[in-house]
Amino acid sequence: MNELLQVYALCVLVLCLKMFAISCYQGFFRIRGFAFTNREDAAFFNRAVHSEEVPQVARAAKAWANDLENIPIFFVLGGLCIGLGATGTLTAGLFVCFTLARVAHTLMYLAGCQPWRTLAYGLGCICLFGLGITLSARLMDFPIHV
Repeated sequence: MNELLQVYALCVLVLCLKMFAISCYQGFFRIRGFAFTNREDAAFFNRAVHSEEVPQVARAAKAWANDLENIPIFFVLGGLCIGLGATGTLTAGLFVCFTLARVAHTLMYLAGCQPWRTLAYGLGCICLFGLGITLSARLMDFPIHV
């Protein structure tokens, strides 16, 4: 298997597991406090409907929404890098750096840590930009070998 594909696959797996963990985190805090905003969920547990989410669930939902703005772009750009035969340590580094930045962003979001959350977000955006440049160079048949 192509080494770059292995790195990409590992990063995709880590990001998917991270997103799954956020879902579990939300479910844990909903069930722990029996705090359900959906009528059918509250009825299933024989509880009253809450008018709003508990703070942990609301914060995790915002982190999840931010993931949905960034991670699919990584999946597309990374997949295109693999499909178009991008090479090099730089591309693998961008994959890993983006993944670590997104994990850090989630942890900082859940903990409410600024400026670290914004720095992690910015680093992830820089990685996406770098992948875009890598793809552009590849499409113009100007391979970047680093």
